Amino acid sequence: MMAARTTLNPPKTPLYSLKFQRPNSPFSSTPYFVRKPNSWNYPKISLSVKSGQNHHQSSQVASLDTLLNSGRKEEFLDAIKGSLHNCLSETNLHLTVPGLKSKIRGKVRDIYDGGDYLVLVTTDRQSAFDRILASIPFKGQVLNETSLWWFNRTQHITPNAVVSAPDKNVTIAKKCSVFPVEFVVRGYVTGSTDTSLWTVYKNGVRSYCGNALPEGLVKNQKLPGNILTPTTKAEDHDVPVTPDEIIELGLMTQAEFDEAREKALRLFEYGQCVASEHGLILVDTKYEFGKGSDGSILLIDEVHTPDSSRYWISNSYEQRFQNGLEPENVDKEFLRLWFKDNCNPYEDEVLPDAPVELVSELAWRYVFYIFTCFAKDLPSNKT
Repeated sequence: MMAARTTLNPPKTPLYSLKFQRPNSPFSSTPYFVRKPNSWNYPKISLSVKSGQNHHQSSQVASLDTLLNSGRKEEFLDAIKGSLHNCLSETNLHLTVPGLKSKIRGKVRDIYDGGDYLVLVTTDRQSAFDRILASIPFKGQVLNETSLWWFNRTQHITPNAVVSAPDKNVTIAKKCSVFPVEFVVRGYVTGSTDTSLWTVYKNGVRSYCGNALPEGLVKNQKLPGNILTPTTKAEDHDVPVTPDEIIELGLMTQAEFDEAREKALRLFEYGQCVASEHGLILVDTKYEFGKGSDGSILLIDEVHTPDSSRYWISNSYEQRFQNGLEPENVDKEFLRLWFKDNCNPYEDEVLPDAPVELVSELAWRYVFYIFTCFAKDLPSNKT
């Protein structure tokens, strides 16, 4: 499998039971990928057991305390820093693998046409503001394997497009007709991008994507109920859209939208429950759907990863919220904030390089997420 290992900061985007392997899969297994400035005060993660937690939550958080306080973080950070120049930033499988017809380079995934199937390679590229910001060691593997974990555990809510996973960074998926809509579900008013709920709310918007927002909300506050704020999958920038506009623009039929909306809200509620059991708050996320050859609506792309979702540490949220502090998080928000503080990520043609400290910390948070929440069930730990 041909893969390009590149440096810490790749070229920026210019402005303008988990074993899904099926016995008759046409794709053979491939060896998995092995990865052997300025400072910025990003918030550290700290956890402690509180008396109000039940036994399961207490034991889970205690294990997180052990992970954080045992020196393992420094061990992980050393491995991460040793891999900064060995990230999977580009792939060119269509040049070496027979049967792959073409390549589409997405923000994070390289997608290859394999006839009746798609080959999706999750790279280590980090995107935000519809740009590529950096490459994060181990990120692609974390995203791919956690998505497989969630795909497997949400089949009671919706079928998905997964066929097999021959590599830690690779998923083989059914071809389907992708709806050009991202189903963004939110449980809190927060965020820093132009389309985030807090950004539009603080600018006075009280009707957003068909949702009436109450007066008096403050940043990071829990909403009265989960809401859907869909966006169109535009070429260069996601655009918020109302359900009525989705139908009027012909992006989906009413029946298709209603089914996908129900699936998205159920997926999010289920994800919140699972996250809570592991000491996390699933704050918001996005889902994508497509229509299979049999007309069924399938969940595609990724599910509840720290790339597509915002996660906060649950046991410190309330106190920090009451004190006006940002929640402790397990996502890329602090990297977004660094770029907003140091450039205009929407308009600057060339972006500054992400500091090594921030890249390493973000890689740690991805590893922290997968290690603490799902390590026992991940495909790489199955025999």
